[in-house]
Amino acid sequence: MEYVGFASRALQSQAHKKQRRSNSNNSSCQFATRAASYRLRLSYSPGIYSVQANPTSRALPLPPTMAAAAAEEEGRLATKYVLITGGVVSGLGKGVTASSVGVVLKSCGLRVTCIKIDPYLNTDAGTMSPFEHGEVFVLDDGGEVDLDLGNYERFLDVTLTRENNITTGKIYQSVIEKERKGDYLGKTVQVVPHVTDEIKNWIQSVSSVPVDGQTRPADVCVIELGGTVGDIESMPFIEALRQLSFSLGKDNFCLIHVSLVPVLGVVGEQKTKPTQHSVRELRALGLTPDLLACRSAQPLIGSVKEKLSQFCHVPVENILDIHDVPNIWHVPLILRNQKAHEAIIKQLNLARSAGPPVLRDWTQMAESYDNLSNSVKIALVGKYNNLTDSYLSVVKALLHSSVACSLKPSIQWVAASDLEDAAATSAPDAHAKAWETLKDSSCILIPGGFGDRGISGMILAAKYARENKVPYLGICLGMQISVIEMSRHVLGLGDADSEEFNTDTPDRVVMYMPEVSKTHMGNTMRLGCRRTFFHKPDSLTSKMYGSPPHVDERHRHRYEVNPSFVPMLEKAGLQFVGCDESGNRMEIVELQDHPFYIGVQYHPEFKSRPRRPSPPFTGLILAATEHIRTLANISNGGAGASE
Repeated sequence: MEYVGFASRALQSQAHKKQRRSNSNNSSCQFATRAASYRLRLSYSPGIYSVQANPTSRALPLPPTMAAAAAEEEGRLATKYVLITGGVVSGLGKGVTASSVGVVLKSCGLRVTCIKIDPYLNTDAGTMSPFEHGEVFVLDDGGEVDLDLGNYERFLDVTLTRENNITTGKIYQSVIEKERKGDYLGKTVQVVPHVTDEIKNWIQSVSSVPVDGQTRPADVCVIELGGTVGDIESMPFIEALRQLSFSLGKDNFCLIHVSLVPVLGVVGEQKTKPTQHSVRELRALGLTPDLLACRSAQPLIGSVKEKLSQFCHVPVENILDIHDVPNIWHVPLILRNQKAHEAIIKQLNLARSAGPPVLRDWTQMAESYDNLSNSVKIALVGKYNNLTDSYLSVVKALLHSSVACSLKPSIQWVAASDLEDAAATSAPDAHAKAWETLKDSSCILIPGGFGDRGISGMILAAKYARENKVPYLGICLGMQISVIEMSRHVLGLGDADSEEFNTDTPDRVVMYMPEVSKTHMGNTMRLGCRRTFFHKPDSLTSKMYGSPPHVDERHRHRYEVNPSFVPMLEKAGLQFVGCDESGNRMEIVELQDHPFYIGVQYHPEFKSRPRRPSPPFTGLILAATEHIRTLANISNGGAGASE
């Protein structure tokens, strides 16, 4: 493995120490000094450096202290950083930009990891309303994180940890814990240097953890700073990142600033002033952008780029035009076409490690979606439909599976509360429209959620799917809804309910999990990747996964099916085909004599990938298009499948 440049500094430092101790003409010192002076190319193996001086090379053994110093220096600077900041307004797509930068760099042969910084005081996203911040994305280790980490995992096909999401709450909690333990030795604990040092240490520690199954740290860590430059809550992070960029040096830090170039309807021209002011504010805080990523409805015209270059001190070739595209899979292609990878690689001095971008499969995926003509209507009966980001991973999983079936997903948003009988009186038009939309769809999906609002409407939707043989997929809450519906309308248990909605019901077919806290909400659910075992190998769900003995999927719930009612439900035709390792916690249900009626306690959407769609979602799409018979031919290794 080759190390260039910085390794020689460690050699030189050790050589100078030896020279001061002895005036002898030590060959090792001469070797190190020559390597440092001429910046020769060095190849390292334990205790050996090979000096390649064109066209010959020779290998010299190094004393252990020199080899260790060089290896330590190499390890410290192994990972380089790309920081993504945003200006003017929020919601510009920094997450998609960061993910796309990662895709392009990965296509050049570099290994990439990601960090998302959220300046809010919450420790994590677990207790936040979907209306506040979109969906809560769940990781393998149980981390409840910002939805942008879902974008990173889907785009880069990596497995992140909860530590890859840094929040102000986590940072201050760590600092306060250290202060209580006396780690600061009586110092006055301040934002600078203690909070900023904690931020820098966290970034460097997390960036050194591989997320792609390899053993060495990634080549590049893409950091997305949430919010907008100038927000008061992000100031400690801005200062920490300024210090980090200074300590690492220009060759190890690249800043991409995402900004808006709006078009005023009256004038009709692209305006650069918002971006100019945003860059000025960023520079005043000590950070200078190396590249500008300009969001706009249409491609930037040449004069706009020149103006931005002149006033923002960014070369014209480093001003990226990220205009609106038919689907977000085009964004990495836009960056590649504008040679963004070349600018980043040049800035980070990675030319020797990177090759030309290879995005053949990605291009085919983006273009194939654009060329699809047939669509499938999917009724998504939810509680948080006013903000589609509340179900972002569900939407993406439907996209992945639909494209795999050569279809475009046409999601019909149905507010569960509009299906309820009470809505027929209070909002008759919305009620009629909701039922018309539901009946006009090819399949029905009920995603996860919390609280009793809209539950009656969900139960009616599940009943309609069961009675009319409409393909149905229930996720988490959706599975519990199918159990409640069957209990009420098939078993005749009119009071059947979930303990979440009615603590006094005599028929608690869904109950609170005994190990879950009832006093604390944050990080107390059954979270993360858990194993589900198939008890009926011939079940439809098992076939969708390729008939493995078990699957590993991510969970996020505090209620479960009451095992006391399982025998009654199975006798009525609702089969529990998957359970946890104990056999008492129900994970998968299937309805007999129905083309596709499946509920899963886990969240398969979190492990769906563009090239590995989630089997339950793929099954739903195939069932909706009356191709359920092909399910047995689905290839092994779908998202979540285990050997």
